[in-house]
Amino acid sequence: MDAKMNKKELLKEITAVDFSLIDLHLYLNTHPTDRNALKTYNSLVTKARMLKQNYERFFGPLSYGDYSQYPWQWINEPWPWECEANFELCEEER
Repeated sequence: MDAKMNKKELLKEITAVDFSLIDLHLYLNTHPTDRNALKTYNSLVTKARMLKQNYERFFGPLSYGDYSQYPWQWINEPWPWECEANFELCEEER
């Protein structure tokens, strides 16, 4: 991944993978012996970690408890009600 990969596209990919993880997690609660689902889940866990590490390396932390480089990076991110943080509100998506 190059250092200037589109921030919004990377965040969308992270969101999609996280959604799939949640869905598979719920499925595995009721189907714990489904080997294929478990294999897919574990593969997505690895992918999610990689995507989040890349995002944090280039754009800053994603969640509380993550390390921040100096200076403190949380204040640089858009707030949830700002267009950049919400795909639905962003003018580019309309």
